Amino acid sequence: MKFNRWWGVAGVVIAVAAAGAWWSQREAEADATYKTAKLERGPLLAAVSSSGTVNPVRQVTVGSQVSGQIKEMRVDFNSEVTQGQVIARIDPQVFTYRVNQATADLEAARAAVLNALANVGAVSASVSRARLDADNAQRDRLRKQELLDRQFVSQADFETSRNTAGTLAEALKVTLAQLEVARAQVVAAQAVVRQREAALAQARVDLEHTEIRSPVDGVVIKRSVDVGQTVAASLQAPELFVIARNLSDMQVEAAIDEADIARVRVDQKVTFTIDAFPGRSFEGRVGQIRKAAVSAQNVVTYTVVVAFANPNAAVLPGMTANVRIVTEVRDSVLKVPNAALRVRLAGIEPVDVAASAASVASAASAASAASAPRVGRPGEPGDADSKPRQRSEGGARSAARGRIHILGPDGKPRAFFVRLGVSDGLATELLIGPGTARQPDADLIKEGADVVISASRPAGAPPGAARTGPGAAPRAPF
Repeated sequence: MKFNRWWGVAGVVIAVAAAGAWWSQREAEADATYKTAKLERGPLLAAVSSSGTVNPVRQVTVGSQVSGQIKEMRVDFNSEVTQGQVIARIDPQVFTYRVNQATADLEAARAAVLNALANVGAVSASVSRARLDADNAQRDRLRKQELLDRQFVSQADFETSRNTAGTLAEALKVTLAQLEVARAQVVAAQAVVRQREAALAQARVDLEHTEIRSPVDGVVIKRSVDVGQTVAASLQAPELFVIARNLSDMQVEAAIDEADIARVRVDQKVTFTIDAFPGRSFEGRVGQIRKAAVSAQNVVTYTVVVAFANPNAAVLPGMTANVRIVTEVRDSVLKVPNAALRVRLAGIEPVDVAASAASVASAASAASAASAPRVGRPGEPGDADSKPRQRSEGGARSAARGRIHILGPDGKPRAFFVRLGVSDGLATELLIGPGTARQPDADLIKEGADVVISASRPAGAPPGAARTGPGAAPRAPF
């Protein structure tokens, strides 16, 4: 009996405490003050921001193919040069000596050819003499053969004549072989001449390379050497000058984060500023998206080349540009301030109108030429209620989900889960589907409605009565 009595007392205490908490929260909510802004309709522009370096569209590094000491410098920084103009000179003394040596070697080789030709003539005369001797010996052998048949000469005289004819015939063969050797020596000597001619041509080319010439028309933007400095051209040519071909056409090489590169497309409009020109904005177009990834400290970026005109050559190479690439443009959309997406009011059950807007989100993604921007970054819309957006069949990301609070006619806030589109950092597009009007209080989501951007509770109100900011409430279940 006593046990049941204690249980009854405990139940009454719990009920009284719960009623008191509910009543305190209700009073706190009734006394809470809200700062609001209007839902507006107007244009919205989403962009990707980054920084980059200004470079000439085309620049050429001028090096040296030969080693030596710089003897003369004919240009300096900012000098305008033309193609073929001598801009520097390396000491040519050593290369002049090499040309002279190669010339002498060529003359010696040509003399060797003449000597070989003379040797061929001498051997040819020997061949003619040996052929005559062999022919005479053969005729003598034939005569001795006839006389032997008539028994006018002895057998010994015939054999002597026959041996002489055979010896002279073999001597003719030896002389003919010597003639072939002499002719081969002529060919070898002529090959040496060609080799010496090539060596002389190489020496002359090296001598010409002591004159450093500009390969293009342009402006010298860098000079790396000075008179008296020695350059060594071994495995690679040393850098002497950098020449920009045309400073009236420049480009910005911007590093875009891998999370934003899918939103960038060729020929998108780009605006950028340069610290050297305060208050001035430059315009350009995306000319190239380089597919080679650049990784630095586990951060992956891609280089985007922005081409722009520089008619007065006011922008100089190497300047830092703050780039803003326009990725999405909406002409007339319903916009909600980003601060409203971070408000969390406890004790208000949100109405889910996000599902009703899903068809509109799909249509907007398919119609967009570029991918929709990511909305769930810290400090941006959707930070607390956004879920990772999935890829749609069209290749664009689906819209994000967020929570807003709108004041009703009675001055009390209503919470809604909504679909979010593109954002410009200050406001975010609201996607309203055709079935949204069937949801409770959904008619409040319209142009001119008061959306809560911050809330405050009176002193002494229980914690949680009114909270704002990221993390003010747990993430909504998705």
